[in-house]
Formats: sequence, C-alpha cells, structure tokens
Amino acid sequence: MKNIIDNTEYEKNLYKQNIKFIAGVDEVGRGPLVGPVVTACVVLPVGYKLEGLTDSKKLTKKQREKFFDIIKKEALGIGIGIKSEKVIDEVNIYEATKLAMYEAIENCNKNIKIEHVLIDAMKLEKLNIPSTSIIKGDLKSITISAASVIAKVTRDRMMEELDKKYPMYGFKDNAGYPTKKHIEAIEKYGIIEEHRKTFKPVCFNLDKINKVKN
Repeated sequence: MKNIIDNTEYEKNLYKQNIKFIAGVDEVGRGPLVGPVVTACVVLPVGYKLEGLTDSKKLTKKQREKFFDIIKKEALGIGIGIKSEKVIDEVNIYEATKLAMYEAIENCNKNIKIEHVLIDAMKLEKLNIPSTSIIKGDLKSITISAASVIAKVTRDRMMEELDKKYPMYGFKDNAGYPTKKHIEAIEKYGIIEEHRKTFKPVCFNLDKINKVKN
C-alpha cells in the first residue's frame, strides 16, 4: 500500500496554536530561458480541503485550470508577485524569486492579516511574519499546493500571450523552458527582449538580439 501524504498536517498543527490565517507561497519559472518568475501567496479557509489538489507539476493543464478557478473563488486571500527577466538578469534567479515572494505576500496581506507563512523550500530571512520553509512543500501542504496552481496558471497564460507574438519558439507548449524546439529556434531566429540574457544558451546568442521582429 502506498503511503498517502497528509497535505493538511502543517495547517492542522498551526490551527492547534490558534493560528487561522495561514498563507502558502510557491514559485513557478526558475528554470525557463525566457519570461518572468511568478509567485503566488494564498490563504485558504480553516480546515479547507479540495480533493486532488497537489503540486501543480503533477496535474494536467485541464486539472490546473479547474483548480485555479475554484481556488480563486474560495480562497480568503491571493497575492501575486512577478519579477521580469530584466530583474532576474540583474540580481540572479534565486534573489529574484525571493523578491517575487515578498511581493506576493505583501499583496495578499493587504486584504487579510496573515499570521503564518508556509513556503516551498525557500527561506525568506527578511519576512516580518512567522514562517516555515518546507522541502517539497507543494506536495506536503495544501496551502502551498494552492499557491503552486495559482502561480503556474498565471505564468502559463503569460507565456501563451507571448507565443502569439513569437510562435516559432513554442512558448505555449514549453512555457519558455529549454526544450529542443526552443533551443533550435534561438539558433535559427535569435533571441527576443524577453529572453534571460544571463542564461545559457541565451548568452551565447546575444549578437542575434535584433534578428527577430514583431
């Protein structure tokens, strides 16, 4: 028999301490060659359950879209944080992800007073709210799973819009990740403004930056 992960255990432990407004934070987009890193901060009602909700990477696009709509409707609070490819190139992807997480938490906290933050893997040293960093948190915490879905769908939709301008890169299918088609398109067409200039193989093709026209 498979071990079933209780993805509400962290939340239950906080409820026992009379902590009710628990935020989950996750990111999407650290690995792509193009576009922003997107983070989400989500606060769910006490005792919230949503059957099938888990790490967004383990869900189909149809499932993510379904859960996205449900979470948007039923969450007590949602905040989004976005840091562009320019910020990523300036401060590096790890620091840009942290900045995006702070932004998402701040945006969520405008509408609800967050009492504790559950974060997928990352540590936010400057956060002035009590927090817990959880390895594989998007599997172990339903609140982080919800944030994972919100961040993933938000970023995927941004990449689908970019795909309409530059269909040759296949962004609607690869979300900017370094697939074979994407890399071959960089070598053939050059790079666009939204590419991360400090990422390989983008940095090897900087001389081709003006090759692609809208």
